[in-house]
Amino acid sequence: MKLASLRVVPLVAAIILATGCSSLNPFASAKPKPAELVDFKPSAELVALWSADIGESGAYVFQPAVVGESVYAAGEGGDVARFDSGRQVWRVDADTRLSAGVGSDGRIAVVVTASGIAVAYDADNGSERWRATIGAEVLAQPAVSSDLVVLRASDNRLIALSARDGSRRWIYQRANPPLALRNFSGVVLEGSVVLAGFPGGKLVVINAANGGAITELSVAVPRGSTELERVADVAGTPVVGRREVCAVSYQGRAACFDTSNGNALWARDFSSSVGMDRDARFAVITDEGDAVHALDVYSGASVWKQDSMARRAVSRPLIVGDHVVVGDVEGYVHALSRDSGAFAARARAGDGPLSAPPLAYGRGFIVQGRDGEITAYELR
Repeated sequence: MKLASLRVVPLVAAIILATGCSSLNPFASAKPKPAELVDFKPSAELVALWSADIGESGAYVFQPAVVGESVYAAGEGGDVARFDSGRQVWRVDADTRLSAGVGSDGRIAVVVTASGIAVAYDADNGSERWRATIGAEVLAQPAVSSDLVVLRASDNRLIALSARDGSRRWIYQRANPPLALRNFSGVVLEGSVVLAGFPGGKLVVINAANGGAITELSVAVPRGSTELERVADVAGTPVVGRREVCAVSYQGRAACFDTSNGNALWARDFSSSVGMDRDARFAVITDEGDAVHALDVYSGASVWKQDSMARRAVSRPLIVGDHVVVGDVEGYVHALSRDSGAFAARARAGDGPLSAPPLAYGRGFIVQGRDGEITAYELR
């Protein structure tokens, strides 16, 4: 779903006057009508492997966690469950509302309550391992390793806990601009470092051992005469390749950097509030107008653009083999040709919006809708 709601307390008047993007106006009387679905000749088939229900997402975004064939999922009502190839292994009730999806490394599964408490369950049997008070709202899926759990608070603080007992390890905090996107985007816990995007267009590499910043990369530079125009937050989770890390910002740029020295490989103007994906050939981005773009991953040059899904709240894209997969506000999953952007297949995963972007699962992918339906697909 689009993540373009804003922290508005200082600048309500500015937002009311904004006309460039209706999704930024919390007082709009009606939402624009989604574009009609276009007809096409299918070149592939979206096959549903299994589905399950975990409970509605409410106002939150719930992203499942995939570890091998196991899927860990949660809903706002407090249910947390593990599914192996569609078979429910366990299900527990957290006895309170939840605000973020599940993070897991296959040893523990971590969720966060709406009151700011992280709860860790044993990944094998669902027994509770520990609870830790965060003291902040958490909207993003936790990042979990064998040693560390990293949580992103809605004020963009990163809070690291011990994976063993939930004790506090460190906090990373930086100054925020007056206005920023309400961030449902998680962080990447990659070996000894944590990568996270921040308001102001910064991508920060953080030492996982102590929470110290190792380096900052400038994805975008805020521009404009008003605070609303200067919103340039990094959107979505950074994408890490073999030697590159890529990210895109709202009202800013898309960029890829060399991880060995931090130098920019390329950068170009872009605006996205949902993020991007990449493989060895393409960087794929959903822009603020719901168009999906493929760029050459080495140069940033445009390869194709699919712009037939305007106002459908198109999700962050996921590259699955020879296809690019996105979800939309009406619960449809769209598969595009990775080489041309043409529609290849379409299926409806549920009646409600797909509240989280598609997630790689085996040879296919999994989606979780706002109505609580989890569906695993394979492209054939």
